[in-house]
Amino acid sequence: MKFFKNKLLLILLLVSVSAKANFILLPMDETSQKNHLKAYGITYWALDKQYKASWLLNYRGGSFLLPDAPEIRKECQIRGVSFEPITDAEANQIFEEIASPSQNMETVVLEKAPKVAVYTPKGKQPWDDAVTMVLTYAEIPFTPIYDEEVLSDQLILYDWLHLHHEDFSGQYGKFFGMYRNAPWYIEQKRDAETLAIKLGYAKVSEEKLAVAKKIRDFVIGGGFMFAMCSATDSFDIALSAEGVDICEPMFDGDASEANYQSKIDYSRTFAFKDFILERRPEKYEFSDIDTTEKRRIPMEKDYFTLMEFSAKWDVIPSMLCQNHTQLVKGFMGQTTAFDRSLVKTNVLVLGENQLNEEARYIHGQRGKGFFTFFGGHDPEDYQHRVGDEPTVLDLHPTSPGFRLILNNVLFPAAKKKPQKT
Repeated sequence: MKFFKNKLLLILLLVSVSAKANFILLPMDETSQKNHLKAYGITYWALDKQYKASWLLNYRGGSFLLPDAPEIRKECQIRGVSFEPITDAEANQIFEEIASPSQNMETVVLEKAPKVAVYTPKGKQPWDDAVTMVLTYAEIPFTPIYDEEVLSDQLILYDWLHLHHEDFSGQYGKFFGMYRNAPWYIEQKRDAETLAIKLGYAKVSEEKLAVAKKIRDFVIGGGFMFAMCSATDSFDIALSAEGVDICEPMFDGDASEANYQSKIDYSRTFAFKDFILERRPEKYEFSDIDTTEKRRIPMEKDYFTLMEFSAKWDVIPSMLCQNHTQLVKGFMGQTTAFDRSLVKTNVLVLGENQLNEEARYIHGQRGKGFFTFFGGHDPEDYQHRVGDEPTVLDLHPTSPGFRLILNNVLFPAAKKKPQKT
């Protein structure tokens, strides 16, 4: 009898050991996750603590699989992130399901926490920039940098770079028409001119071009660059106009070159081709790349669709499109979206509004590195204006638009597979 009792205890012990959770799953579907945005922060935190992690592409909204450690559980509880304990057997079942040829899923190993830099002027408030705001909310550490750091080659210290809503063309955001007499505009113009002279440049446009070229080289060398709103098109415009004066006298003190449009070199750009620059200084547009003034769609119907890619073959775009919905609310900015006909053919459109024939979310490769451009200013503030109240992300913890930003932040952490299509 004693023998059978001991045998029964051994069996129960083995069962309990085999059923012990060895992983925790951060589900990223619509119903299971209370805070999608902070789940990215937990994953980043775990990587930074040298834990292994996996990104389960298209499995329950792009879930994360982490080791079951007490400090990870505690961190999830503190930050309000939903998690599910998973046994080895359950994890193997998930991996088998993902590996099945019939499933558009893939497992991506996340190797290290990327070093994040945000290119932003000194004194900017966190709510002036959606990326700074969501990084702060998700508790992902980042370093603010600006022209001095970029021009002194400090970009080599980072894996991922976000461009604040900057104007790289030297036209001060084209705010002249509406805000030329506003104290903040006058101060920003004076500060930019002072910085340019300090760094050895006669004009702000020349200094901003030098910065854009350093960022270009960062990407070519293997860096990851993400830009939103006016940083997207003004970056390409600056590169395309190298050696050409496109600025009117109120911006740089002298006249622009005659027929400068004919001197634009589209081969230098990352994403856009054949665009026509906006000459009028009072016009709040850089070129016809942006579709803001061409749009004819009411706010309640303004959505864009994320493209579907093969997770097993096109891993990179699949990572960047992970979400709990394919339909994402639109939002405006100085550069709201990109005219689809002006996007280069070698650039992937990740999100589009077919009704307006516009691309909202695009991605490409330059040299050894990658770039992503996302139109609009703030995914949860439809028409953000100067002086508007900041977005409170506690009210939007499951925001699909902000998720797209965080997909890009984790992108450099992934052990990548070559793209096939």
